[in-house]
Amino acid sequence: MTKYPIYIIVSLLLSFLLIFFFVWPKFQELSSLKEKISVKRSELQSQEKYFQELEKTSEELKKYETSLSNIDSALPQNPLLPELLNFLQKASSQSGLSLKSISSPSTASGEAEKIKETRISLVLVGSYSDFKNFLSVLEKSARLIEVENLSFFIKEIKEKGPIDFNLATKVYSY
Repeated sequence: MTKYPIYIIVSLLLSFLLIFFFVWPKFQELSSLKEKISVKRSELQSQEKYFQELEKTSEELKKYETSLSNIDSALPQNPLLPELLNFLQKASSQSGLSLKSISSPSTASGEAEKIKETRISLVLVGSYSDFKNFLSVLEKSARLIEVENLSFFIKEIKEKGPIDFNLATKVYSY
């Protein structure tokens, strides 16, 4: 009968060693994995919430699509000089003026390089009323065009001939 307590102690000791060396590390690994899973779930939930907010914002921006496109046309990302020069040519001819010359444009940055300014000088020939129409077309255009300087030259006062208008403009882009 004396052997039973030794068997019990040895079996308890073996079971304790088995638990300590095999079961406990696996339990720690399992709890660590559960913690990682909960962290990943919370990250996933926050990302889903973020994407839902982005989708709501996108839907709200679609309501203002026409206004945003008007802003983009008024303040384009680059000066698009060929388009701009074509617009100035068409506007002058539609107003009844002839475009005598266009100086080479120069670009400068303003407001910490956010908005670029392109300066263009025009020499237009025509009547005063046609020139007023041209300025009206510039004013009503979607592009932000600012008239910086205006000068004109009348050859003879007695004759009602064409007038040379020198116009310095500034066109904005970003």
